[in-house]
Amino acid sequence: MALKDLSLTVGDDVIQPVTSVRDLGVYLDAELKMKEHVSHVTRSCFFILRRLRQIRRYAGPEVTKRLVAAFILSRLDYCNAVLAGLPQTTIRPLQCVQNAAARLITGSQFHDHITPVLKELHWLPVTSRITYKLCLLMHLIHTRQCPDYLMNIVSLTAACATRPGLRSACGLSYQKPRLKTVFGERAFSYAGPDAWNSLPSTLQSLSDTPSFKKLLKTYLFER
Repeated sequence: MALKDLSLTVGDDVIQPVTSVRDLGVYLDAELKMKEHVSHVTRSCFFILRRLRQIRRYAGPEVTKRLVAAFILSRLDYCNAVLAGLPQTTIRPLQCVQNAAARLITGSQFHDHITPVLKELHWLPVTSRITYKLCLLMHLIHTRQCPDYLMNIVSLTAACATRPGLRSACGLSYQKPRLKTVFGERAFSYAGPDAWNSLPSTLQSLSDTPSFKKLLKTYLFER
């Protein structure tokens, strides 16, 4: 069906369909490819970076780092769980933003290898930041520190195991739904348990959230 056939008439007004909508600051396109959202975040971040570059030598590296954390990293991390499962070609512009922010703070050149710079700043790459957010949400679910609607999305494997002697019935892993398409793996009901189940049991069993966040970041850095 063509988009022109989806228009709605309400009174004297005709509402036309659009290719993307904004919901809570996230741009959702018709096919949920998230390219529109990534494009908006990338443009706004590079605009801010250009402004920060003008004042860097006056502000100094420490103040610049705080400004980047407030205006750049906060945008990269906002609702980044919706980016789970996207191809690297879609995520790459966000990684370019983070790389540019890291070079701005450290004064490194474009031809310098970026991995040591990110490690120096103790910044996880964008894909790992997405994994971090998924695991943190799963931790809050596992420790019952989240709203009921999140807890109802996933279920423990132990609750679904038919034989209690199975290794999966230990009570720490979560069930991943059976899917017919790869697209479904981007849903939190799959991406959340998938990220959580990849963690070692020592992390999964932690109940203290600050300790979990600290050790999770260390684990992702080492991995």
